[in-house]
Amino acid sequence: MKSDVEELMPRLLPVELGQDTEHVDLSGPPRNPQEYLRQVQLEASMCPEVVVAQIDPKKLKKKQTVHVSVAGCHAPPVGFSPSLHWQQQQVSNFSDVRRSITKNRKHWSSQTLDNNVRMPNLTDEEGWKKFCLGERIYLGASACPTDAKPEAELDYSKVGFPPFLTIVCRLNQSTALMVLDVLISWFEEHELVPQLGCWLYALLACLEKPLLPEAHSSIRQLARRCAQLRSTLESQDDDRLAHLNLLICLAARYFEQNDLADQE
Repeated sequence: MKSDVEELMPRLLPVELGQDTEHVDLSGPPRNPQEYLRQVQLEASMCPEVVVAQIDPKKLKKKQTVHVSVAGCHAPPVGFSPSLHWQQQQVSNFSDVRRSITKNRKHWSSQTLDNNVRMPNLTDEEGWKKFCLGERIYLGASACPTDAKPEAELDYSKVGFPPFLTIVCRLNQSTALMVLDVLISWFEEHELVPQLGCWLYALLACLEKPLLPEAHSSIRQLARRCAQLRSTLESQDDDRLAHLNLLICLAARYFEQNDLADQE
């Protein structure tokens, strides 16, 4: 008797197994087309009609689902959003920077780092915060050291390492995105400081298209935080305004999160 499945899906190449089914050798290669079809038919007849997958719930808990928020940005105060021309110019400049990094990545990544540069391990999130922002910012001290020294004498462990090309060009895509996420997470609870702004711009410039799926969520999170902070500014002369507008512009206009874009 044929099963319901066989009735609904008739065999395109019907082959009768005959009485010598037990002599069909499933371990060796078929010797002719007829024998191949008989092997396939016999294997199919040996499969159970219903198969239940054995899933370990503990393993599922380790899996992470990427959620991209569709929430928009805070509306800018009147007069605080940039013109469309300004946004287009920033996108053009940013595109030039990205092309230069792509063209020269191999050169810069092969350059020897200074002896004082100690890049953190991949999973050392606190280490990356200290590396990029410096101990003064990370520990909550003033962003501007009172004992200013010439650049050659700067203690980068205190003030943070700038995103030199010799550093950022060494980061692969997953590492660059990880560092970006770490800094955005820090930014969620702190103010925008120059060191942070430089690193955010540099890391965005290093992200390659097409973006990793989780990068879209990170970029949107950054734009929303910038817009939220911008909405609290009291003066258009605030030094942070241009930096915030730039990051929002790049997230919306260059990385095509168009619903977050400032409109004229």
